[in-house]
Amino acid sequence: MLYPLKFKPRIKERIWGGSAILQKRKSACARLPKDKLYGESWDLSSVKGDVSVATNGFLKGNNLEELIEVYMGDLVGEGNFERYGTLFPLLIKYLDCNDRLSVQVHPDDELAEERHSSYGKTEAWYVADCKPDAAIYLGFKDLNITREEYISAVAESRLEELLNRVEVKPGDLFFIPAGTVHALGAGIEVVEVQQTSDITYRIYDWDRVDAEGKSRELHTALAVDAINFEADADLLYKPYNLQPGCEVKAIDSPYFTMSLIDIKGGYEEDLSELDSFVVYIALSGNMTLCSEAGEESLNEGELVLIPAEMSELEIKGDGRLMKIYIK
Repeated sequence: MLYPLKFKPRIKERIWGGSAILQKRKSACARLPKDKLYGESWDLSSVKGDVSVATNGFLKGNNLEELIEVYMGDLVGEGNFERYGTLFPLLIKYLDCNDRLSVQVHPDDELAEERHSSYGKTEAWYVADCKPDAAIYLGFKDLNITREEYISAVAESRLEELLNRVEVKPGDLFFIPAGTVHALGAGIEVVEVQQTSDITYRIYDWDRVDAEGKSRELHTALAVDAINFEADADLLYKPYNLQPGCEVKAIDSPYFTMSLIDIKGGYEEDLSELDSFVVYIALSGNMTLCSEAGEESLNEGELVLIPAEMSELEIKGDGRLMKIYIK
C-alpha cells in the first residue's frame, strides 16, 4: 500500500537569494555554507539532475522517477502516467527573493518542444511573505505595445519603464501563463508551482554583476518569439475568499488545479473521483494526515505527495493548506 510521501528539498544558490531558506529548510541546509545566498528550494522535482528523493516510509531513498516507474498510475493517476510517463509533471519550489529576479519569459509548450524538446513553463506564485511595498513585475503597462517598440526599448536599455509593477501582500496569488514577461521583486518569499521545465529566457538583469564582475547571460533574441504582448496583469491576479474550515478553488487550468484549504480542527478529503496525485503544502500551522496507511505529520513549510490510489484522507490540526493536482 502506498502512503503520503515526503521528499528532501534541493537547495539552490542564487545571486538574488537570501537567508530565509536556511531558516525554513534547516534539515536540508544543515551541511550548506551559511555565508552563501540561497534563492530556491526545489521541494518536488522531476527535472533531470535534480530528481527528488523520498525521505519517509519503506520507500525512503527512492527518487521520484523510480517511484513512478514502479507504481505508475497508482502514484500519479492513469491519465497523468499515459501523458507524462515517468516524468512528474510539476516542479514545486520555495523562493527567497532578497533582491529582484531577472526580467524573463518562458516559452509555451509548442515553442519549447520545437526548440528544446521540452514542455513549456506556465506557473503560479503564492506570496508566502513579503516586506512592505514589495512588488512583482507582470506584463507591460501598455497592453498595446508592439513587438517593434519592445525591441527598441531593450536595445536602448529602457525596458524597466515599460514593465507593469504590481505591489503585493502575503496571501496574494498570481497565475502566469507561458509567454508572460515577469519578474519577482525584492523582499518576497514565494511558493512557485510550475510545469516541469527549467527553460527561462532572461531578458534583463538590472545591470547587476556577480562577485567576479560578470553579468549573467541574456537571451534577448530567443525571448522575442516567446512573448505574449497582450498579457493583462489584472487577469493574472487570482483573488479568493477563503472561509474558516473551507476549501476554495483558486486556479483551474490544463496544467494544474490549485485550491486553498483552511483547516480548523479537522477536515475530511474524498479523493476518489480524482485520477491524479495530490500535493499538499502547509502554508501555515501544524497538521496530521490520517489514512489507511497510517499517520503522517505535515508542519509549516512542508510538502507531501498523496498517491492517486488513496481515496480518503482526514486532516487534523489547524492551518492553511495549498492543494495541487491535475484533472
